[in-house]
Amino acid sequence: MSDINIKITDRDGTEHNVKAPTDMAMNIMEVIKAYELAPEGTVGICGGMAMCASCQCYILSDHDLPEMGDEEDAMLAEAFYVKENSRLSCQIPITENLEGLEIELAPET
Repeated sequence: MSDINIKITDRDGTEHNVKAPTDMAMNIMEVIKAYELAPEGTVGICGGMAMCASCQCYILSDHDLPEMGDEEDAMLAEAFYVKENSRLSCQIPITENLEGLEIELAPET
């Protein structure tokens, strides 16, 4: 089992240093939910299908992330509070390459 360290700033501005397993096929949204870093029912409403943007986050560190797919791009085009570094956390799988990733949760719409 291999865990990586991720820093997540919640919507209240509190930083959380969490460990995320690389061997469970999880994504960032699932880690946010597992650590209860947002009120229940406010992140991952669509279940990680890139259909709601409730898991939008800002990438604060310089990491190579998977390329944004058409569904994610289209959803972000309709979302609020979008920035250049916005991504849907449900579309970012946990891999060893994400060691030290820093993100901030976008405000709730």
